[in-house]
Amino acid sequence: MEPAELNLVVLSGAGVLLVAVVAVRISSRLGLPSLLLYLGLGLLIGEAGLGLQFENADLTQVLGTLALAVILAEGGFTTDWAVIRPVAPLAGVLATVGVAISVAVTSGLVYLVLDVDLRTAILLGAVASSTDAAAVFAVLRSLPVRSRLRSTVEAESGFNDPPVIILVTVVASDAWEDASGIGLLGEIAVQLVLGVLLGALVAWLGLRVLARVALPASGLYPIATVAIAFLAFAVAGVAGGSALMAIYVAGVVLGNGALPHRGSTAGFAEGLAWLAQIGLFIMLGLLASPGRLWEALPYALVVGGALTLVARPVSVALCATPFKMPWREQAFVSWAGLRGAVPIVLATIPLSAGLPAAERIFDVVFLLVVIFTLVQGPSLPWVARATGAAGQENPRDVVIESAPLDDLGATLVQFTVAPGSRLAGVEIAELRLTPRAAVSMVLRDGAVHTPSASTSLRVGDHVLVVAPREDRRAIERRLRSVSASGRLAGWYATETRGRNEGS
Repeated sequence: MEPAELNLVVLSGAGVLLVAVVAVRISSRLGLPSLLLYLGLGLLIGEAGLGLQFENADLTQVLGTLALAVILAEGGFTTDWAVIRPVAPLAGVLATVGVAISVAVTSGLVYLVLDVDLRTAILLGAVASSTDAAAVFAVLRSLPVRSRLRSTVEAESGFNDPPVIILVTVVASDAWEDASGIGLLGEIAVQLVLGVLLGALVAWLGLRVLARVALPASGLYPIATVAIAFLAFAVAGVAGGSALMAIYVAGVVLGNGALPHRGSTAGFAEGLAWLAQIGLFIMLGLLASPGRLWEALPYALVVGGALTLVARPVSVALCATPFKMPWREQAFVSWAGLRGAVPIVLATIPLSAGLPAAERIFDVVFLLVVIFTLVQGPSLPWVARATGAAGQENPRDVVIESAPLDDLGATLVQFTVAPGSRLAGVEIAELRLTPRAAVSMVLRDGAVHTPSASTSLRVGDHVLVVAPREDRRAIERRLRSVSASGRLAGWYATETRGRNEGS
């Protein structure tokens, strides 16, 4: 490639990326999910717009899977295990039994209403039934939704990709003729279990290494953390497990462990996830052919309506009722099951397999995602208020970061006194940290202070604590307890395991 051509490619790429970043601001003002603007940008650049030709379904599938891995890793990293643990059983049932019910109901209705064969009906039902982690994370985390409900939908979106991927792969392949229900269920179970176990194991070992090694630059910690997550992805894939399940579980373990430089790692992971979303949705927009979409519109309305208005509510009701979830919360969980990149990426599997109905399946799913995201996304705030799902985060949570000092056998613990935290007004001595811990610095209003025992903390203070490495967990537990209950926290049974603890 000539230098002039390279410069043109870089210029075009940078311009598209900047436009995509600005689109986030526009979408938030309009109340629309940003994925719709990214898909539209891809269509604008593609064959019906600026004329860029892109028809490589195989490449889209590979790059799409990697982008989904990044998004799932970041979603797991920012998931609080203390919140997700109570809802994990329900999320697991929704992601397996619920998906099976959705596929069965949607496929049955599509087969009865539309003039398609059984294989195409099953593919349409399976491809569309998986909720999308990118869409769910992007939309729900911008809404004031109660953490338990948000975590249920987020965990489901992280868990339900592998079963659907396995199902679609089998149905679209030559194994469709010989596939048995029991054998398929067994394969799904094995892949899920291996993915969970290997993802957790690799992340746990990675945490132990990061906690004991002082890297020469703080910027290496985010890179190492993401590398550990992708190591889990690769190990699970090589072992025959679900790679996407493994990277999501690895993200959860890493995000809830004792990571050095947590803040910078979270920012790095968030940036990668945004880049993955932008690239993924633009690429999917490029792959679509606007000239064929209008013909697929009736099919998209039937499939989307069958899924959103019948199959999804039925599956949520059957799965959530045994867990005694009120019907109003079931209604929110049902409506919050957004579709996005995952169904469109899954629709490239029949394209790669060369099935006769592959183009129609892709077009139907593409339109379905656009239409029903356009309906569900903007209406979610109203649905949250109407069903009582709206809520605020706990203002007394405290974010704590730590970094090892290998040569000294010590650790640095830093935290910020957030608005609403009961750390405000507490004197240093009243923190009652471990005997060998020292509060060495308070950064207040841009000025550095050396605190005394009687120094009172204020909202906005950035506080640095130096302590022996083995005291870190006890210090973090105490800080969270005081943040929640104030200086008399020791009188209450409020000391719980924090999200930054190691497993």
